[in-house]
Amino acid sequence: MASENGCGLCKIKVDSIGVKKGGEILLSDVSFHLHCGELTALIGVNGAGKTTLVKSILGEIHHEGSVSFESHNGEKISNITIGYVPQHLDFDRSAPVSVEDFLLVGRTNSPVCFFKNKKLKKEIDEALEIVGCKELKGRSLGSLSGGELQRVMLANALYPLPELLLLDEPVSGVDVAGSEKFYEVIRDLKQNYHMAIAMVSHDLGIVRDFADKVVLINKSVLKSGKAEDVFNSQEFKSSFYSLNEGEEKQ
Repeated sequence: MASENGCGLCKIKVDSIGVKKGGEILLSDVSFHLHCGELTALIGVNGAGKTTLVKSILGEIHHEGSVSFESHNGEKISNITIGYVPQHLDFDRSAPVSVEDFLLVGRTNSPVCFFKNKKLKKEIDEALEIVGCKELKGRSLGSLSGGELQRVMLANALYPLPELLLLDEPVSGVDVAGSEKFYEVIRDLKQNYHMAIAMVSHDLGIVRDFADKVVLINKSVLKSGKAEDVFNSQEFKSSFYSLNEGEEKQ
């Protein structure tokens, strides 16, 4: 897995995304850009449509509008490689599945117990090294801490190396030390592999420390820009705080 100083991609254009379910509007006219080498945080109160937006970008749900990709010279790119780290991984923790087995499953159709491909095993070693947990390769998946599991899921999302990485509340329930390690890896990926990264997060401290750009959403885009500009905006205060009591909304 070689470092990328330039991936050929310049930006991802999210243009007028709208999603309806029954008679309910989940998203309406959502537009913003994601750029390579930047971490964009998607924030908003519960039910604002953040996960729906991520699923729209992934093409997992029907939506109005479009998601398009452009090269550095403005040419359209038909498709890109997208990596995705969900909020949770549902699996049987008692199953005798090692970290290496888990990562191999997504890379081959062969039964992992008979797998001998040295090239793929080397790629797994490299992916685990990138996320700082190569020593976990032989560990049982069910024995991992929350932070360790999230970094293994991140390693899984790095095959093949994506131009766009989507993170949906990737450290929910993870302790402070595990969260810090995870986002240090994310910062390295952004800088050393020049990928565009979009992250859904409720942790505004993490957003302030790590995000290059923030998009505040509540069905539509309320405000976007640098973290401090968004946090100091009336739109942010109206979204997260009760105007009468000054209490943070849940």
